[in-house]
Amino acid sequence: MKKKLITSLLGAALCLTPHVGAAPVKVGMITTLSGGGSGLGVDVRDGFMLAVKTANRSDLEVIVEDDARKPALAVQIADKMIQKEKVDILTGIIWSNLAMAVVPSTVNQGVLYLSPNAGPSALAGQGCHKNYFNVAWQNDNLHEAMGNYANSADHKNSFILAPNYPAGKDALTGYKRLYKGNLAGEIYTKLGQKDYAAEIAQIRASGADSVYIFLPGGMGIAFMKQYSQAGMTTPIMGPAFSFDQGILKAVGKAALGVRNSSQWNKDIDNAANKVFVADFEAAYGRLPSLYASQGYDTANLILSAMDSADINDQDAFRAALKSAQFDSVRGDFRFGNNQHPIQDIYVREVVMEGDVLTNKIIGVGLKDHQDAYAANCSL
Repeated sequence: MKKKLITSLLGAALCLTPHVGAAPVKVGMITTLSGGGSGLGVDVRDGFMLAVKTANRSDLEVIVEDDARKPALAVQIADKMIQKEKVDILTGIIWSNLAMAVVPSTVNQGVLYLSPNAGPSALAGQGCHKNYFNVAWQNDNLHEAMGNYANSADHKNSFILAPNYPAGKDALTGYKRLYKGNLAGEIYTKLGQKDYAAEIAQIRASGADSVYIFLPGGMGIAFMKQYSQAGMTTPIMGPAFSFDQGILKAVGKAALGVRNSSQWNKDIDNAANKVFVADFEAAYGRLPSLYASQGYDTANLILSAMDSADINDQDAFRAALKSAQFDSVRGDFRFGNNQHPIQDIYVREVVMEGDVLTNKIIGVGLKDHQDAYAANCSL
C-alpha cells in the first residue's frame, strides 16, 4: 500500500534553513515491506523517516511503496514514480538483484538514485554513473573486512557460503580478496533458502577451522538455528547483515560470540549517533539496526544537499550530495570518485547486554577503506 508522507514546517531543533527559493524535492522510496526480508526494508524506511520527521521540512515529500522483493514489481513501481509521480530522487532498494533491475534505467532518465543498502559491483566500477550515489557501502566491503580479520584470528581453512545472486557473489569475492588462508569449501545457495542440512553436513565433513556466511534476513536466521541444533562448534563469522539487531532477536543465544563486520554500530561515540540511537528507540520501541542507520544517513544527506542547492540545478545538487556535508552516524564520511563511501569498517562481537542480544565493537577491520572497483570508474 502506498503511503504519502509530507513533512510539516514546525521549526524543530535540528531543522536546517531551507535553501532560499529552492524547489521542493520529491523522493520515491521503493523497499521491501512484506514477505521475506521485510524487516530490512522496514528498518531502512523507519530510519529514513525518522530523519525527515526530525527535520520538519515542508519542502520534502516522500512516497513509499513495497516491492515485495520482486524485481518486476520494483521496475513497475520505479516507472510509475518517475513517469507519473515525477519524483526527483529514488531510494530504498535492499536487494542487489532489484537494484540492478531499477538503477540503470533510473539514472539514465536523469533521476537521481541514492542507495541506502544494495551496492552491486556492477554499479561501482565501469557501470558507475553521475546520478548514482551509494550511502551504505559497496557490496564487497564488509566481507573484505572479515577476510582481513580472519587472517589476524589465525583462521587458515575457511568454509564460505552465500546466496546465488549479485550480492552473494560480491560477498565471497570480497572475503577472498583479503583472506590469505585456504578454502575448505565454497557454496552458493538458493536465494531465500531455509533448509541448510546439506550445507551443514558438508561443513562438518570439510575439516574447516572457520565458517564465513553471508545469509541476510531469514536465511541467516534459519542457518544459525540449524547450525546450533546440529551441535556445530566451528566458529562462525559474517557481515553485519547476518548478525544485525533484528536478526539477533530471532536467532537467540546461538549467535553469542560471533564476530561480524559493520561500518556502523550503536556504540560509535559521536553526537549524531547518540541522538540517532536514542531517538530511534524512543520512536519505534526497538534498538536501531545497520539498515536503520543507513536509511537515516541517506535522508540526512538529501536534506543537507537541499540546503545548498536547487534540485532543478542537477549539477549543483549532485555536487552538494558529493560533498556530503552532513553529520553521519558513523562519524567520518566521504565519497570516493565513484560516489561510494570511503570509511572505516569495524569488527563487532555478539554479546548479551542485560537480556538483549546486541553487538559491540571490538576493533577496526579496515581503516579509511575504498572499494576495489573505484579505479575503473570514469567519474
